[in-house]
Amino acid sequence: MVLKTYKLFINGQFPRTESGRSIKIDGLNGQALAHVCRASRKDLRNAVEAASAAQSGWAGRSAYNRGQILYRMAEMLEARAGEFTDVIASTVDDGCEAAAREVQAAIDRLVSYAGWTDKFSQMLGTHNPVAGPHYNFTVPEAIGVVGVVAPDALPLLGLVSLIAPALCAGNTVVALGSEAHPLATAIVGEVCATSDVPAGVVNLLTGLRSELVEHFAGHREIGAIHAANLPGEQAERLRAGSAENLKRVVVRAIAEPEGWYDESACHSPWWIEPLIDFKTIWHPSGI
Repeated sequence: MVLKTYKLFINGQFPRTESGRSIKIDGLNGQALAHVCRASRKDLRNAVEAASAAQSGWAGRSAYNRGQILYRMAEMLEARAGEFTDVIASTVDDGCEAAAREVQAAIDRLVSYAGWTDKFSQMLGTHNPVAGPHYNFTVPEAIGVVGVVAPDALPLLGLVSLIAPALCAGNTVVALGSEAHPLATAIVGEVCATSDVPAGVVNLLTGLRSELVEHFAGHREIGAIHAANLPGEQAERLRAGSAENLKRVVVRAIAEPEGWYDESACHSPWWIEPLIDFKTIWHPSGI
């Protein structure tokens, strides 16, 4: 039997890795299930170029329209919920019930951030009191390209929880999926391709963090990093590498697995706040 090789998802297309390398994915019973591409530094560069080119158009859409697109992503994910459940259960030793719960939580998370697209600016922006005949406003703006490094555990929910706040705010995303369980990441690319997500807005890589983390940190077109539950050495490499180019780095420590299901935390606008810049505007009050 010829096993399927899942490709990368870059600029709305499914290219093979330029390196020609792949990783064999085994099921819980030791039987080979599929292969995924082992992304290279050049694949990362290509993904960042695509995300950078798409970012102004994505941020320029109305907040309501971005919300519609995220909601459509949730609908397409829900339509393939059984497939995601089977894929997760085939490599994660928690059973089908836990996998189904994870898929449903990922759907709910996308719906939640679809709702935040036209509301977070009121929550995080301010009207500042100043002396003199002026109004002073602080408004949030997208940073640009956000690099996402997903955790190993909860491969679908962890990935969705990290990319959704970035997309909500008008950023584009280059994401490295779970290294231990990458099949869910590959299928999320198929979800994006069959929904209304514009090309380049979401770019998904599979591969080894040990090869790619330093390039996420060092790439100057990546304006922020959103990661979770990384080994200490890799988290420090992200922070140290980004010190040179001053990108914002957020490495979350989430209690597994229940921390990912905490809606009061993970559905919060405070997951959006680190992924935006704030612009202050002065305007005469007419006095």
